[in-house]
Amino acid sequence: MKILAKALGANIRAKRKELGISQDGLALECGVDRSYMGRIERGEVNITVEKLYVISRTLGCEAASLLPALAEIKSED
Repeated sequence: MKILAKALGANIRAKRKELGISQDGLALECGVDRSYMGRIERGEVNITVEKLYVISRTLGCEAASLLPALAEIKSED
């Protein structure tokens, strides 16, 4: 579901910016390449649940808070 990946990525980016963390800094703390973090934030990749938890822990929030609300996800029909 590409819309879900984009919405999740946008939420990760928003939280990162809210905290004043650079994309490079977040990637380093999460143990991923900066370009991969960029792809996550743009919704170009589907991340694992494990990676979601690593990112949320690094951002100091619950993983569920990064997931988009069901109402935000429109069908790709």
